[in-house]
Amino acid sequence: MTRHKLDWLITTGLQWILNTVLIALAVVLSVALVKETYSFFTYLFLNENASYYHLLEGILVFFLYFEFIALIIKYFQAHYHFPLRYFVYIGVTAIVRLIIVSHDDPHSVLLYSIAILVLVAALYIANTKMLKRE
Repeated sequence: MTRHKLDWLITTGLQWILNTVLIALAVVLSVALVKETYSFFTYLFLNENASYYHLLEGILVFFLYFEFIALIIKYFQAHYHFPLRYFVYIGVTAIVRLIIVSHDDPHSVLLYSIAILVLVAALYIANTKMLKRE
């Protein structure tokens, strides 16, 4: 067996394993998304003392699941490439959720806001014509 063929077998095998695991993860995330949607609507319509913070947190968790599923879809559409901007979107959403859930300490909120600013600046830089791939 030549070295080139061995390299091809290893990379093909690892790519197959990665794709299989990502499909399984997409299925798990889809089930979690459906469960989150059900619990969100149950809480919204059946709970008389619905908290706006809890509702907003549920919406942001929904979007986190949604963004991860969209990332996996984009990975397959882009021929096995994860676009950087999707990770930035997920990071911004996660930090916003963190601010909503734990907003007691103003210093922490300021630091989280600066982190969002840095992520948005990174997204702007990544979308410039010199770095844009899509």
